[in-house]
Amino acid sequence: MPSSPIGRARRSVALVFALHGAVSGGFTTRIPWLRDQLDLSNGQLGLALAFPAIGASLAMPLAGRIMHRHGGRAAVRALLALWCASLALPALSPHLAVLCAAFLLLGAAAGMADVAMNAQGVEVEQRHGRSIMSGLHGMWSVGALLGSAAGVGAVHLGLDARIHLALAAAVLAAAVPAACRGLLDVRPAPGQEAPPRFALPPRSALLIGAVGMCAVLAEGASMDWSGVYLRDVTGASATVAAASYTAFACTMAAARLAGDAAVRRIGPVRTVRISGVLATVGGALVVTAPGPVAGVAGFALLGVGIAVVVPLAFAAAGHSGPAPGQAIAGVATITYTTGLAAPTVIGLLAELVSLRASFALVTAATAVLVLAAGVLGAPRRGGVVAQSAGEARAELRGG
Repeated sequence: MPSSPIGRARRSVALVFALHGAVSGGFTTRIPWLRDQLDLSNGQLGLALAFPAIGASLAMPLAGRIMHRHGGRAAVRALLALWCASLALPALSPHLAVLCAAFLLLGAAAGMADVAMNAQGVEVEQRHGRSIMSGLHGMWSVGALLGSAAGVGAVHLGLDARIHLALAAAVLAAAVPAACRGLLDVRPAPGQEAPPRFALPPRSALLIGAVGMCAVLAEGASMDWSGVYLRDVTGASATVAAASYTAFACTMAAARLAGDAAVRRIGPVRTVRISGVLATVGGALVVTAPGPVAGVAGFALLGVGIAVVVPLAFAAAGHSGPAPGQAIAGVATITYTTGLAAPTVIGLLAELVSLRASFALVTAATAVLVLAAGVLGAPRRGGVVAQSAGEARAELRGG
């Protein structure tokens, strides 16, 4: 139904996810410039990089209230434009304290836009009647890869980061109105109370968030430590070590783009269980890798295995109760906080024991996905079935 409102909404929300990812990709390429420009130590940079996740965690509960008051389409448009515009802020910072404040605002904008666009994605999925959330997160990964490619090009040309990020912010923010034009204008039901400004994640989001947490732990560990692991543990060259994240990111993006077909065929529960098995095999391969080739293969397999888990966690949260925005904010808060803590946990365990032990913990977390996948099959509000027909028949038989 290419010309239907739902078809237009699906294309629009896919573009929204890609724009959000492009901002993240562009920002990441300029972190080394920020360190050099402000003459920061690695410890100071690490401190500053904690502030985006802190800002996101603090601000995400506000997104539900903004959606309730202004409607889903207006909320996505405003918050995504704010996220795009905030890309220019870090490069303008004169010293560490201002950089931390800029990162705090950057994270707040990113987190609120993340909640609003995932709520829109869940609504489109429900009305479309088919799983689309994995593909939407795949579009985010594509956007991040494109944004990082543009950033690498800017670095190669010697373009000052202040100019690069200001231009990127302007171009991406200018694309927001067109990208959002087809979104659904979701409004609260008559008499529905506005969600609180700040609240703990609702109970329905806790178990779902715990499943997402296992995947985010593996994602954060792989993103930040795969290169170090390959260099120090398997003796890989600098080039091979740098390529490890590329392999991880590309396989994760490809798996997300293909993930909806698996969900439609076998349901989210079986999809996550199979994904957990793949991720656990990948983690075990990393832990036991005798050389760089096995290590890179293990990280690539980890990327495939965890790819669909977070999108399906957001989808399950959005269908778990009468306040989808609040539930999505709860899951997002849990996963963002895990993403903040994951690199630190891996580093501390590596310092106390070894890097192999750190990734043994990651492997154990992915094994939990196999056991806990049933949490994502909770009854939904309608539109998209939570389980495949085979799973439903098995439950009716008592199995």
